[in-house]
Amino acid sequence: MDIKNLLKDSQNLTDYDFGQKLNKLVRDNYRYRNLNAANRRLTFDLLKKYRSYLRKGIGISYSSRQREMYKLYQNRLKLNLTEEDLKDIREILGMFGK
Repeated sequence: MDIKNLLKDSQNLTDYDFGQKLNKLVRDNYRYRNLNAANRRLTFDLLKKYRSYLRKGIGISYSSRQREMYKLYQNRLKLNLTEEDLKDIREILGMFGK
């Protein structure tokens, strides 16, 4: 499953099913295996914030993604995020963009 299929099917899924498929997608994608559990949870929480937009098939706007990345960058030391983690999270959010 990829993101395009998830967004296409998102209108027919319940919130629970959408959350499960989204979590599975982030967990199973080989590109993001270097994210530890806390970072994956952080990414999933960010995506949960925009779940209503994703369920409608709209996606996350560029300005929203930039704002979220700025907040993460400002709190990177407190959250124990490396530059690679930030890059991966930016990539994940970008995949859900408009």
